Amino acid sequence: MTPRSIAAIILAAGKGTRMQSDLHKVLHPVAGRPMLLHLVDSVAALAPDRSVVVVGAGRQQVEAAVAPLGIATAHQAQQLGTGHAVAQAEAALDGFDGDVLVLYGDVPLVSAATMRRMLDRLHGEDAPATVVLGFRPADPGAYGRIVAEGDRIVKMVEFKDATAEERAQTLCNSGLMAVRSSDLFALLARVGNDNAAGEYYLPDVVMLAAADGRASAVIETDAAEVAGVNSRAELAGIEAAWQATRRARAMAEGATLVAPETVWFAHDTQIGRDVVIEPNVVFGPGVRIADGVTIRAFSHLAGASVGEGAEVGPYARLRPGAVLEPQAKVGNFVEMKNAVLGRGAKANHLTYLGDAEVGAGANIGAGTITCNYNGFLKNRTRIGEGAFVGSNSALVAPVTIGAGAIVAAGSVITRDVAPDALAVARAAQDVRPGWAARFREAMAALKAAGKR
Repeated sequence: MTPRSIAAIILAAGKGTRMQSDLHKVLHPVAGRPMLLHLVDSVAALAPDRSVVVVGAGRQQVEAAVAPLGIATAHQAQQLGTGHAVAQAEAALDGFDGDVLVLYGDVPLVSAATMRRMLDRLHGEDAPATVVLGFRPADPGAYGRIVAEGDRIVKMVEFKDATAEERAQTLCNSGLMAVRSSDLFALLARVGNDNAAGEYYLPDVVMLAAADGRASAVIETDAAEVAGVNSRAELAGIEAAWQATRRARAMAEGATLVAPETVWFAHDTQIGRDVVIEPNVVFGPGVRIADGVTIRAFSHLAGASVGEGAEVGPYARLRPGAVLEPQAKVGNFVEMKNAVLGRGAKANHLTYLGDAEVGAGANIGAGTITCNYNGFLKNRTRIGEGAFVGSNSALVAPVTIGAGAIVAAGSVITRDVAPDALAVARAAQDVRPGWAARFREAMAALKAAGKR
């Protein structure tokens, strides 16, 4: 059987006023990625022929977010209901013949597997006119209700228009739907707005199809998968749900999370086997952790790559471009940015490595900084294999410390240091015997005389 073409319509026209934000609701991040793009990623797993995002208020922000992905947009100038919103995508799907998924940009956790289940049911032996995704929340509240016999939909009704008996139903409408393109827009053209809200409801297509003698089906999913975001509190709830799922996956794949509830992942974090993650570790986007790594408490990583057997923290910060090669170690209060710490190299405490290359086996003493910025330009520091940089040293880039060289503690290095050389760049120590005692006596006399 030849696979049918798939299109997705994602509704993202709402104002999101309850978010109290200048950022469009669907662009608020979950795990470091806009919630709309989480949904786009799930849709992409189905290899759709076309995707259309319906925009309205704040359309410029949404259009800018999806344009680089080659996703079309359709404008809903007036918010007249979900049916009206979907109808705006008709022109963008002109000539398309296949299955259409209707999704919501503020319902970001719907999986590709659930979408596939909807499409598969659409092509069941009984050929339902539409497939609706239902769920049973702990509190049905004001959700639209589905009255069903088995998985056959008898009636769908919005809460505002439901009777007391219908409101007693526990099966709720998520709003997500699968329908053939040949049916969708023809049914939408018949949807009216004679209801309590005066809106054009997408679920009405189900009852219109029923009036034509064509039944629709409902499939169910867990309420957490179709949780929507209308407020900051709901956004926090979605984040918590996503993080809980990701933590469970990390542990199932062989990582140890000492206090799982305190570890925060990004949408693209990659974690190897036998990784130990201590409490209160945060991963920003773009982090890759190899096997056997230990990440100690209170570390923050973003855009970083950590090699096999390396150790990070505690209280370390790895910024974008930071690379720890295998067996390397950064300790407490060490920050790296756009820098490579070679195999087995160490920067154990209180160090900043920016725009730097540190060779294998090198040792960077406490309080060392690479002075990489002169107020206008960034410059690189290169430290050779086996070099030793003493504590409280400042390496003023561009500068190279040769392999095996030693930089004496407290030095300010402004010129290259040859391999195996010793560099000392600090003022000569001047010791004046008895000076401190005489100073104290003089100060005590002044104080006794009432002088300051």
